[in-house]
Amino acid sequence: MDSVFGMTPQWLGLISLWFGVGYLSGSIPFGLLIARLFGLGNLREIGSGNIGATNVLRTGSKPAAAGTLLLDALKGTVPVVAAMQLVNTDAALAAGFGAFVGHIMPIWLKFRGGKGVATYVGVLLGLGWHFLVVFAIVWLTLAISLRYSSLAALAASAAVPAYAMYTGDLKLALALFAMTIIVYLTHRENISRLVKGEETRIGSKPKPS
Repeated sequence: MDSVFGMTPQWLGLISLWFGVGYLSGSIPFGLLIARLFGLGNLREIGSGNIGATNVLRTGSKPAAAGTLLLDALKGTVPVVAAMQLVNTDAALAAGFGAFVGHIMPIWLKFRGGKGVATYVGVLLGLGWHFLVVFAIVWLTLAISLRYSSLAALAASAAVPAYAMYTGDLKLALALFAMTIIVYLTHRENISRLVKGEETRIGSKPKPS
């Protein structure tokens, strides 16, 4: 490539294209769609009002929550794998970041989406199974022992860019670090509740909205 970091007009155009592809994939609100399909009502009026799998679980339907988790992850995995196969790693990172942003700020829901964790996980799977393993180990350890989904997600999302830095992949580490910062921003209310000891534990019944 003939410019600093390869940022030619052609490169920027390709990155923008795959970011857009990822965004459209990530913006599909599977949580809302599955809740309606299962007759669970409006997810915005249940529990935290979030459209992710954790809030779907608060409806009491484990199959619906599992379906939401899987589809929210796949909408990150699919564009990443497609970009990796058809173009290169740069395009895959752009597609993954786009899917992540699309889940958090979907245009169809007035940019009010989920918190991004499941799609983050899907992006990791597309980039490499070892990143997913690092995330899963940290998440499962904390989720099982402390039963705080948010705390587990925060710790796991911080562990992944640290691991990427350890492997020597600076570009990937920076991309994952940026996503981790956004995860922390989307969980700012959870962080506040964790500090106050008021955070909802995994498996608890939803509070009236």
